[in-house]
Order: sequence, then C-alpha cells, then structure tokens
Amino acid sequence: MNAEELEHLQTPIKEKYREQPESATITLKAQGNLGEGISCKVDTGKAIVEAGLHPATGGSGMLVCSGDMLLEALVACAGVTLSAVATAIGVVISGGLVKAEGDLDFRGTLGVSKEAPVGFKAIRLSFLLDSDATTDQLQRIAKLTERYCVVYQTLVKGVPVETNRAQNIAPQQTAG
Repeated sequence: MNAEELEHLQTPIKEKYREQPESATITLKAQGNLGEGISCKVDTGKAIVEAGLHPATGGSGMLVCSGDMLLEALVACAGVTLSAVATAIGVVISGGLVKAEGDLDFRGTLGVSKEAPVGFKAIRLSFLLDSDATTDQLQRIAKLTERYCVVYQTLVKGVPVETNRAQNIAPQQTAG
C-alpha cells in the first residue's frame, strides 16, 4: 500500500467522523472463559489463547502470561501504526523489528512486599528498521507512532477502569 492508497482508504472514514463525531466512538470488547487449574481462555477473534500464571508466580510456562500479552498488544499496535505513518508520509520501510520489554517485580503480585508495585515498573519500546529514511524522518515516524498508537497512548496516559464486582451466575445452594 502506498500513501495515495492509504489516503483513499481513510479519507471517507475521516470525513464521516468529522460530520458525525458520535460514529467514531466504538466499544471494543474482550472476554475469556475460566479454564482448568489457574487459567483463562481468551478469544482474540482469530484464535483462542489460554493464559495462566507466569513461571515467576508458580506457572508451568505452558500457558501465555497476560503481561506478555500486554507487551504483544503494544508491539502489534505500534508496528501497525508505524507502518501506516511511514506510508502516509511517503517513507519506505522494507522491514524491521518492533520490540517491547517490561520490568516486573513479582513480589508485588504475590503479596510478598507491600512496597513492591503490582504491575510493570517500566516498559521500553524500540524500533529497528530497514529503511533509507533519514535520521529526521525516523524521528518523525517514531514521534507520530507514539502519538497515534492506541495501546501506547493508553499505557502512557492511563485510563479509568471500572470494575463490576464479582457475581454468582450459578444458583445459590441453601442449607437444608
């Protein structure tokens, strides 16, 4: 896809969103089914992924870790965004690698230390690109990728998350 094809594809969508701003708000959804042992099967829309405990918390390593999935979502979103940005500004990227690394102190999630945070302490995103782009172009692509990558912006800005407390779906058993 080149810049003209991308513009042709996105122009009517952008026009619709300008004319009908409410049509631009879409609710994305994800769900999973609790599995055997300590696991959860998540339907990604393309495949079902079974997530479980990371080996650092007692997992076998046979199931995917949700922390890895978060980093994978960042890599996927940043990679797609970078490709679209480069295409839009006419920079050819022949290939490359998008990497995300995150540091976790598992003492937090295991309740070993109240001082240890639960969650990533730091995440690093990097791009290694095969391109004839100038240094200035590469910096522009990186900045625009940061600006327009949904997952990156969500992580950087943080958003309120509302939790609806757990509810039983099975009928309650009464003592007889």
